[in-house]
Amino acid sequence: MSNSISRFFGRLAKLFGEEEVQEVILPRPEPQQAIEQEPIQKIEEIEAPPPIIEEKKQTKKDKTKARCKKKEGDLVTFDQRDIRDVMELMNIPIVSLSKNRTAPIIYESQGLKVRISGHPPHYVASIYDWDIVLFVISKIQEIINSGEDIPPRTLIVPRHELLKAICRHDGKKEEKDLKASLSRLKLTGIETTIRNEDGRYDAGFGFLDSWGYTDRKDIKEIKITLSQWLYDGACIKGALLKSDTRYFNLTSGLKKFLYRIARKHVGTKNDSWIFSLETLYERSGSEQEFKKFKYDLRKVVSDNDIPEYFLKWIEEEGKNSVCFINKIKHLKKDLLEYPVENSNS
Repeated sequence: MSNSISRFFGRLAKLFGEEEVQEVILPRPEPQQAIEQEPIQKIEEIEAPPPIIEEKKQTKKDKTKARCKKKEGDLVTFDQRDIRDVMELMNIPIVSLSKNRTAPIIYESQGLKVRISGHPPHYVASIYDWDIVLFVISKIQEIINSGEDIPPRTLIVPRHELLKAICRHDGKKEEKDLKASLSRLKLTGIETTIRNEDGRYDAGFGFLDSWGYTDRKDIKEIKITLSQWLYDGACIKGALLKSDTRYFNLTSGLKKFLYRIARKHVGTKNDSWIFSLETLYERSGSEQEFKKFKYDLRKVVSDNDIPEYFLKWIEEEGKNSVCFINKIKHLKKDLLEYPVENSNS
């Protein structure tokens, strides 16, 4: 091909002369290549990624800024699949089993002292009101697990989300009941030696420091500030214990109490745990007569619908007790003792 081109230009040279031919063949490939390479270089400069060192520094700065910018009262959401309870408060009478108690709750055991009193005309905070506390501290645990922020003591939550999480309807009556619950949690006074076993100081506080509604566009939200005492207890490493979400479906205060004490002592590792009726009566803080408490307890054992645990009534040597049995471990034992036959064999 190149030989043919050379012969062609050779003939032209003979016809027109050497100088005229040079004018015809002036364009050369070098400038063309330079023009084509220039925009490619510009594109490479634009698309070049930033240095890796810059990315690492920016990531560290972002994390630091995220921690510094965390404010009290940030809007939060809740994962309904995961609730927590304060472990040190699960087997002592920190709240009333009934909704209309006015008499104080007084409990003493092995140096531990608890006195819970209401603020007239309000009743003492009940185990139903405690559902709100579970909602808030569960969110605190979620923030702790993320490892990115220090959980604030004040949280803002959508009202409908709170009510949905604790298995209540979102209506005018529920709104009124919710306000009453928040008021009781704030006004109920707590005097205790919990985390103060040496008794060097006396202190009084409530479950909440404050609460209130805030308006964000068309959404109704609730601002809740935990008391410093409750907040400190919730933030201690390993202080919160995961509970079954079906707990919120329990409508009996006694059943709620029995689940909490079973979750604390039986948990997921133990097979069972036995409590005498007298111990359960004392730790419930019930203001019923012991005879009536025994009657109600026997009915709950008969219902046997506490999440995660079977209940068994025991009578030995004239004394009564209740055995809490881990359902999962119990069912596994049954399967091992009575294996299911293979239908194909």
